[in-house]
Amino acid sequence: MIFFSGQDMTAGYGGADIIKNCNIEVKEGEIVVVIGPNGAGKSTAMKAMLGMLKLKNGIVKFNNQDITNMLPQDRVKLGIAFVPQTKNVFTGMTVEENLEMGAFLRQDDINDTLEQIYELFPILKQKRLQNVGELSGGQRQQVAFGRALMTKPQILMLDEP
Repeated sequence: MIFFSGQDMTAGYGGADIIKNCNIEVKEGEIVVVIGPNGAGKSTAMKAMLGMLKLKNGIVKFNNQDITNMLPQDRVKLGIAFVPQTKNVFTGMTVEENLEMGAFLRQDDINDTLEQIYELFPILKQKRLQNVGELSGGQRQQVAFGRALMTKPQILMLDEP
């Protein structure tokens, strides 16, 4: 069964279509990788599936539900997370504040998830009170990845991790 899909997606920026009739399907438990040269539309397709870019044509479905017209934050509430390639951390905030921002839509206790992130990325626990702007590029990526995991996503989209 297809769990997450973009069907016949056409989208772009301004007047130019970057993706045309693009199809992406992900089955539950599956890892899907989209590979292509710069400018091929990989990031555009992900942004369209998250609702950060309006489709000119096509449908996005999650768990058999049409989410094409849903706002990005509502898609996050459903369990879809996205780590963008750039500008993916709040450099003026601490590591822990960044991770907490990832859980701002959650209503439950986030402490267990926070500890899981620290187990996955031990350096973040050591640097939890340090501003992210002072971290290395790789450590910033760990913060961005950890923040996305704080949502406890069912789908995790990573743009050039």
